[in-house]
Amino acid sequence: MEHFTFQWQTGDGLRLFAQGWRPEGPKAVVGVVHGLGEHGGRYLKLAQFLVPEGYAVLTFDQRGFGRSEGRRGHTPGYDFLLDDIDEFLQQAALRFPGKPRFLYGHSMGGNLVLNYALRRKPKLSGVIATGPWLRLAFEPPPWKICLAKIMNMVMPAFTQSNGLRSRDLSHDAESVHSYEHDPLVHDRISARLFTGVYEAGLWALGHAAQFDLPLLLMHGGADRITSPEASHRFASQVPVHCTFKLWPGLYHELFNESQKEEVARFLTTWLDECS
Repeated sequence: MEHFTFQWQTGDGLRLFAQGWRPEGPKAVVGVVHGLGEHGGRYLKLAQFLVPEGYAVLTFDQRGFGRSEGRRGHTPGYDFLLDDIDEFLQQAALRFPGKPRFLYGHSMGGNLVLNYALRRKPKLSGVIATGPWLRLAFEPPPWKICLAKIMNMVMPAFTQSNGLRSRDLSHDAESVHSYEHDPLVHDRISARLFTGVYEAGLWALGHAAQFDLPLLLMHGGADRITSPEASHRFASQVPVHCTFKLWPGLYHELFNESQKEEVARFLTTWLDECS
């Protein structure tokens, strides 16, 4: 499995770090958009499942995360995140010309890839979302939402802790320990980023019937970070080509759980059918 890194500059001048893993003669490429607080390097396990099956895996650290530039946990606007995905997919096309492209997003990344498909109408072979942030598992009280919207208007770059509890990511103690001691992980989220993602999740739920790409949507049934019910609601409204898979008892990070091999087999079977 060949590992490589690269960078590109965004339209507003930030350098974004990216990396990938590839087999010889890949049959398709899977572009990964990571979740809140983390970075693309945490998807090595996913690559270790997919590369032997013939799939190249690319991922990038979103602005404000990992090795990429930008204020930690902040974006000037939600559309900037979608523009970054545009550029990421262009990079995938340059490196794997003519190969089918899939877009995979987890958690906040799931929110982004679903919205990207709905709003930008890209030419892709399919979209995968795991544990997407459409709604949080426990809805914040109205006063907190109101405060975030006020801060978004008066001090959009103000950041605070995202409140994510690492023990809710996985039942696997080693995976949790690795997350807690990863120097590239942080807990910052700005008023602008929270408001943008929160409102985009609700928007996506209201427009799911317009989703027109093959979609695999998976969620852990015991997820205590994002809402499995919201994922089910989204999937039930997609008119065609949607596969929804609930994994009973699993937490937020499906590929770091005890059933990760089974989850990977389900994913690769779906990819093979869509490639």
